[in-house]
Amino acid sequence: MMAAFWAAEMMTQEQAVEIRVLARQGQSKKAIARQLGVSINMVRRYLREPQAGQYKARSPRPQKLDPYREYVDERVAAARPRWIPATVLLRELRERGYPGGISQLKAYLWRLKPRREDPVVRFETAPGEQMQADFTTVRRGREPLKAFVATLGYSRASYVRFSAEETSATLLRGLEEAFETFGGVPREVLFDNATTVIIDRDAYGAGEHRWHQGLLELAERYGFRPRVCRPYRARTKGKVERFNGYLKGSFLTPLAATLKTAGLKLDVDSANAHIGRWLAEVAHQRVHGTTGELPSVRLVAEREALLPLPARSATSVSSVIQ
Repeated sequence: MMAAFWAAEMMTQEQAVEIRVLARQGQSKKAIARQLGVSINMVRRYLREPQAGQYKARSPRPQKLDPYREYVDERVAAARPRWIPATVLLRELRERGYPGGISQLKAYLWRLKPRREDPVVRFETAPGEQMQADFTTVRRGREPLKAFVATLGYSRASYVRFSAEETSATLLRGLEEAFETFGGVPREVLFDNATTVIIDRDAYGAGEHRWHQGLLELAERYGFRPRVCRPYRARTKGKVERFNGYLKGSFLTPLAATLKTAGLKLDVDSANAHIGRWLAEVAHQRVHGTTGELPSVRLVAEREALLPLPARSATSVSSVIQ
């Protein structure tokens, strides 16, 4: 009977990791159970048995609409900028053998439908609460140049690492270096919907995503909760997006001009060689347009609120922020 109980209460790898992360952040078992919508017994089990559910991701639940998604995507794309009503698409799908109802179709269409541009509402996060991370493209072509950028939500302090590619490996390396540079770990990290971050959005239900395996393991090791922007709402990641523009205008363009004068070219090595000093002496010493304070000053308070680094990483902190 107990085996049947646990079988009924099996959870995804992502949920198991989230239980352990929330516990490390100091939340009670009761609060975790309430937040995740699971039983307190399940929370106790996954904290008592760290291997339970570990790295055994459950396959997404099959849906009747699955074989027809490509058709829906094609119809939606062909109709742009106009929109085909769900009732019309339902009739077309049923002519093709679709056995499901309109609710499942509407839920899928909701992800595809463009959203109206909402007024930009700035929101602030408490110290240590959130970090926003993203890649920005500096140059394409034969000699591509990418920048991984991580910005703390409260202080607006940033970490930047340049590379020639945008891969999961460069993302994970950038996150680790950012945590070590800041001297701690925020409670959540907000990403966009890139494949380096998320494999299948809403794989287990609304808001329950299948994360990239390496990211999930990193989240558990460092104790942060990964989050992604809602589709068509990338502006929720506005802090790092605004910094990307500042990075290009204030750092990359002047550096490229200086290197060109000396007969050199802006590349990964030259960008990384200069970025640390620029962050410490320029970016973190400017009065931020939104906060009205220096990022370096606000970082002092933010560092106090960050979660501690894992023991093996605590001795390797190499700050570029003064």
